[in-house]
Amino acid sequence: MSKTPSPSALARTHEVFNQSKALTGHNLYAGDAALRDAVQHNGGHWAEDDLQRYGEICGRREWIERGYDANEFKPLFEPDDRIGNRVDLVRYHPAYHQLMQLALSEGLHSAPWTDPGPGAHVARAAKYYLHSQVEAGHGCPVTMTFASVPSIRLTPALADEWLPKITARGYDPSNRPYADKSHLTIGMGMTEKQGGSDVRANTTTAAPVGDGSYELVGHKWFTSAPMCDAFLMLAQTDAGLSCFLVPRWRPDGSKNPIQVQRLKNKAGNVSNASSEIELRGALGWLVGEEGRGVNAIIEMVATTRFDCMIGSSGGQRQAVVQAIYHASQRNAFGRPLIGQPLMQNVLADLQLEVEGSAAMTMRMARAMDHLDKDHEKMLMRLGTAVGKYWICKRTPHHAYEAMECLGGNGVIESFITARLYRDAPINAIWEGSGNIQALDVLRAIAKTPAVINHWFDELADSAGADPLLDRAVDNLKNQLADMEQVEYRARHLVDQMALAMQAHLLVQGGNSAVAEAFIASRLDSRGAHNTGTLPTGLDVKTLIERGNPLAV
Repeated sequence: MSKTPSPSALARTHEVFNQSKALTGHNLYAGDAALRDAVQHNGGHWAEDDLQRYGEICGRREWIERGYDANEFKPLFEPDDRIGNRVDLVRYHPAYHQLMQLALSEGLHSAPWTDPGPGAHVARAAKYYLHSQVEAGHGCPVTMTFASVPSIRLTPALADEWLPKITARGYDPSNRPYADKSHLTIGMGMTEKQGGSDVRANTTTAAPVGDGSYELVGHKWFTSAPMCDAFLMLAQTDAGLSCFLVPRWRPDGSKNPIQVQRLKNKAGNVSNASSEIELRGALGWLVGEEGRGVNAIIEMVATTRFDCMIGSSGGQRQAVVQAIYHASQRNAFGRPLIGQPLMQNVLADLQLEVEGSAAMTMRMARAMDHLDKDHEKMLMRLGTAVGKYWICKRTPHHAYEAMECLGGNGVIESFITARLYRDAPINAIWEGSGNIQALDVLRAIAKTPAVINHWFDELADSAGADPLLDRAVDNLKNQLADMEQVEYRARHLVDQMALAMQAHLLVQGGNSAVAEAFIASRLDSRGAHNTGTLPTGLDVKTLIERGNPLAV
């Protein structure tokens, strides 16, 4: 005979307390002192009201939830329709399309091209930095669409037909011919199994068909966002490696034979579909000169690398947001976590990384705004490679350290820090991994020695500001003057180039607490060290306050 449970057996086992609530309803721009300073310093002050507006949008609960949904419900591939017709369709959760609509309606794919002017790239970079903190994966087609413009401009006939629809503000995910749409997105297909970053090893071929078009036959090992309306692709012709614009639909409305083999099952960036494809006589049009495909597509690659800097900087910022907010809401061992000295050291160090990343990213955005000036053009030539290498490579460890601030909660998928950690390596690998970037820096210096002179001309503006910075710049000059085993030492050289530039930019930024802490912790001779090992005597409270998302 069963017994009725006693009242004590039905009692609640616990109440939830000393847990940080989800952070929503905050303004991502207003609470980001590093970004605000960098925007002001680099000529984006005119966009302040718009950035304040967009910072509030990106902090809304509904957009944050859409970021979670886009990752929880991964893209699905349907090769055929229900009666067996080949359709190569990738289906996304509605949240993915809503995020794309937001990004493209805000001009993240086109604003500096359609509305150029002083600070246009700075303002766009700042908005992208805010947007990427909501969800990073869908940024891939946004970036590729943005970056396709300089390459497509190399062929005026294509530019006249395609660019008005590529740069138009709006999003049309429908699976139909490009001629029937008013808004188009562009992807990229360079990588093949046997070559990876060595694109000259590509075996895909392109044969002319007599009307100015070509037919491409081959495979691509990585083609991201396969539902884009067209792709820039590399293929071999009799003249050598060439670049082509390859649409998903032919002009007559028939399906172009671009066949998706499968979607990649990735560790991160899961909201974005990455695919393996085969080209079975796919129609394409030449972009730029035949045989000079690398020169044509490098216009796109340089811009996508810059967006990798933006995305990784934004990821760092969101990681700091979560770490500082959690520490401000939680007690440990009888004291507020944010007031404990060792945690302050960690949080301040995490914020310092963001300070350097935001400063360097926005400085390169300013360079993009002034490419008519030789110094800015030279600075960007090195800066996108150095910045992409350094910022993207620093992000995975940064994401882990922020995750650790949340303890066990940090690794749970319902906390954004888990996603930030999974996504963190992506930008470091895509668009040329670390070794590729480091070697590109050496190649640029060897081909155009003036670029390194402009790098040091930029650093010279901070000469005498700090002895450690002066010593670091002198050491860098000596190391670059020594060509012995230079490829073997390439990563170390680029490390030092990045740190010296970040320190200089923070000095120029005018916040002495930030500049002094960065230089003392990054340019001394202590050697390798973990996050949270800042030297004593620094103004860590100011650093934490600058990173606090609720400090406004």
